[in-house]
Amino acid sequence: MSAILQIENVTAGYSADIDILRGLSLNVRKSSVTGLVGLNGAGKSTVMKSIFGFLRPRVGRILFDEQDITHGRPHELASKGLWLIPQDGGLFDYMSVETNLRLPIETRRAVNGLSRAEIDRRVADVMEQFPILQEKRRQLATRLSGGQRKLLEFGIAHVQRPTLCLIDEPSIGLAPKVAEEVFAHISTLAKTGTSVLLVDHNIRKVIEVASYVYVLTLGTVSAEGESSVFQTDLHGQVKEWLGINY
Repeated sequence: MSAILQIENVTAGYSADIDILRGLSLNVRKSSVTGLVGLNGAGKSTVMKSIFGFLRPRVGRILFDEQDITHGRPHELASKGLWLIPQDGGLFDYMSVETNLRLPIETRRAVNGLSRAEIDRRVADVMEQFPILQEKRRQLATRLSGGQRKLLEFGIAHVQRPTLCLIDEPSIGLAPKVAEEVFAHISTLAKTGTSVLLVDHNIRKVIEVASYVYVLTLGTVSAEGESSVFQTDLHGQVKEWLGINY
C-alpha cells in the first residue's frame, strides 16, 4: 500500500545538544490507521510536533503526499489537508461548541475555496454523527465533560475532511466506555478515506485499530510490522520490544 506520509532519517529535539528523535524513518499508509507505540519519553509526541510544524527537524525530511513539508507551518499544513488532534486539546473554551466546529475551517474558507453552504453541510453532518454535539451546540466548550471535549475535537477534524489526521493520546483520562467510542471514530475516519497516524498509551487498542504498527524506543524505530503480527503474542512481544516486565 502506498504512503501518504514519509518520514526520512529525521533528527529533532528541543535544545541544540539533545536529540529526541534520532534518524527516525517511518511511513503512514493511505486510507488506513498506522499506530505508533512506545514508553513515555520515547519521542511519540515529538514525532507529531515535527510533522505538524511545531518543531523543525535538524536533519532529514518529511514528505506529505510527495511534497516536502519539513519546514511547513501548522496553518499552511492544515490548508494542505493535514490535521492534528493534540493530546492536551486545542479548543476555544469560551466559545460555543458550534463556533469551535466552524472557526478553524471558516478562517481558511477562501484559501480552500469552500462556500458557506458547504461549511454548513459539513457542520450538519458532524452534528448528525455526534448527537451530543448537536444537543450542546450552544453551550460553551469549557462546560463540556472530558469525553465530550474529545468528541468535539474529533468533530472538528471531521469538518476539516483532512487527507491525514495525526491523533495524539486520544483516550488519556477518559472512561473506558468513552474511550471505546473514540477508537470507533478513529476507525470511521480511516474508512471514509482519511489516513491516520495514531499514538496512544493503550497499546492493545492501537494494535486493534491499526493496520501497521511501529514501536518507538529512544527516538528511533525498534520494531515494526503488520498489526496481525503483533496480535499473535501481544503480551510477550510488548515486553520484549518495549523492555518492560509485568
